[in-house]
Amino acid sequence: MLYSVMKVSKVLLLAAFSITAILFSFGFVFNKPDAYVNDSAKAVLVPTEKFYFNSFVDCNMAEAWIGDTFRIFPGKYGEDPLWGYAHDLKYASGLSVDEVFRKKSTEFIEPKMPENAQPGTPGLHGAVWFETLYKDINDKNGRTLFALYHNENYPSTLPYDSSTGKGYIDENWPQGLKGPSTKTAVCRIGIMKSKDGGKSWVNKGIILEDYQPRLILRPHNTGINFAGGVGDPSAIVSGKYLYIFYGEYGYPGKYNSASYDTAFEWSGQCISIARISLSDLNNPVGKAKRWNGSGFYASSDSVGVPVSTIQIPLGAGGGPASSPTAKYFWGPSVSWNTYLHCWVMLMAKAEGPSWKGSSIYISYNKNADLGYYDNSQKWSVPELLLSKPGHTLWYPSLQPINSNEDKANKYTSLKLGQKARLFFKDMHGDKSDYLSEYIIEFKKRSDK
Repeated sequence: MLYSVMKVSKVLLLAAFSITAILFSFGFVFNKPDAYVNDSAKAVLVPTEKFYFNSFVDCNMAEAWIGDTFRIFPGKYGEDPLWGYAHDLKYASGLSVDEVFRKKSTEFIEPKMPENAQPGTPGLHGAVWFETLYKDINDKNGRTLFALYHNENYPSTLPYDSSTGKGYIDENWPQGLKGPSTKTAVCRIGIMKSKDGGKSWVNKGIILEDYQPRLILRPHNTGINFAGGVGDPSAIVSGKYLYIFYGEYGYPGKYNSASYDTAFEWSGQCISIARISLSDLNNPVGKAKRWNGSGFYASSDSVGVPVSTIQIPLGAGGGPASSPTAKYFWGPSVSWNTYLHCWVMLMAKAEGPSWKGSSIYISYNKNADLGYYDNSQKWSVPELLLSKPGHTLWYPSLQPINSNEDKANKYTSLKLGQKARLFFKDMHGDKSDYLSEYIIEFKKRSDK
């Protein structure tokens, strides 16, 4: 009976994908997604001396200007059964981006964070990483911040609760990053709020997550990354909404080992987009909506549809995140470029287990208003920006340069001009650095 229900659900979801594709092809909904190619912008890498960031980084760079002070929040905080409890989420401040990025690790300050709750009780569970900051424009003092965070949990920190359907069942769990005896995590996305410029934070709750039925377990999950979930987000404001770009690692339906389908898993994964109204950030739980193929209509805990142009086709080596050999893009970092007058997305490319890959890619979206029809989905096919064979490149981001223009405009990683620094995490041998070796100069195709 269960198998029959699963098979029918799978057929219906595949049919929905097919119907959407037919509507696209006949122009009844929008233009065909694979027509979105970059025909207006190019990025030129200009080599520079190596510029090292001295504090711990394992995420996107959450940053904002508080008055005339630039403040950044890298690092990790909270309980983690695999790596241990962390107090690495810290902040540093200064009058310029370069000043802050050159600070010693001992100069970073730990903010006051909400404590982890005991398993089975309400509250904050698992470790968190701040990925993006939104400064509330309604606060005239400019000190109210909302932090979008990546959250990771395990069956031990978030055990299954049959009354809510939340949490995880410790059966057939995939291998973790430290060997066969360890477990992998499930990621979620939440929001915290600060009223004092980031010196203390209050948890506002989880806004995007996948539940137990969508987790991908043994024997199929051998990618040694996540058991499922949503994470590695980046967020920008367009109109009255915060648009959240994130990695989708779950099964696009109910996972069942007997009816598992590799191509079906792939069809629902890669980089997806959700949005939440800015007016809902104070009470955000259940308010975010995922893109479902025709609009932001899917609930925060249901199946969405990834950006099709960013998916790597199966025939080109693309595949599901649960595979140790599949290729897929992940870890988006999105910004508005005032020179190009378009959105820019950087991303890493996984080509092996544990997100390993040696390249960074770039994509563009010429549509300023992401809320109009399918504008949020019109990203160009990713182009290779940087390759370092033998290295693992993670978490690329664009950062302001130390120019008078950038200072005057108070640029951050979310809004930049014609030139920007390219930062990324570079792992090679026993070393792990977060650094910049290049300045990117953006050019229009019409530029001579």
